[in-house]
Amino acid sequence: MSEEQRRARVVLVDDHRMFRTGVRAEIGRTEETGVEVVGEAADVDQAVSVIAATRPDVVLLDVHLPGGGGVEVLRRSAALTADPERPVRFLALSVSDAAEDVIGVIRGGARGYVTKTITGADLVDAVFRVAEGDAVFSPRLAGFVLDAFASTDAPPVDEDLDRLTQREREVLRLIARGYAYKEIAKQLFISVKTVESHVSAVLRKLQLSNRHELTRWATARRLV
Repeated sequence: MSEEQRRARVVLVDDHRMFRTGVRAEIGRTEETGVEVVGEAADVDQAVSVIAATRPDVVLLDVHLPGGGGVEVLRRSAALTADPERPVRFLALSVSDAAEDVIGVIRGGARGYVTKTITGADLVDAVFRVAEGDAVFSPRLAGFVLDAFASTDAPPVDEDLDRLTQREREVLRLIARGYAYKEIAKQLFISVKTVESHVSAVLRKLQLSNRHELTRWATARRLV
């Protein structure tokens, strides 16, 4: 198929409207890029509805979303992903480069994972490669997946960690690295009050008392 004929219908899933607007402006110039943005969503429920309604070729999926994260979108869209006639394929596009985030969405069914530092041209290329059935990763992230799936001594599933949402894991990691609530809020584009709520939820789920215990817990699991 020639470059002029290539077309890909894409849905953008990210909880930051300005980021979605930027991606649409960068890759959604259909006559130039061949990419047509056919829908957007800001949380899990919206994403599942829009994906089912539009049946895009590729979903650009953020890992951290209100309502359960990218993994939950993948779980609820599994039938569309498995459709032999017209599969919907997922490419994770996230600010996170944490190994557990990468492995989580790949295990969930995504065909690739790139970080938000990717250029517009490379993202367009990644969209078409995923649409055609290839797997695409930012260079450093491919190693995480190879290690996780090729190793015979891969670590067992951590049931405690699995209790946390993707966003709670991100807050946990930043707390364990010594970030203040205000710094975490700025980095994750959420309010300080929301950070406090996430920390409270993490402490409750892990049955820990304070951030010092939380830091020890995260360090023991090499999450820092």
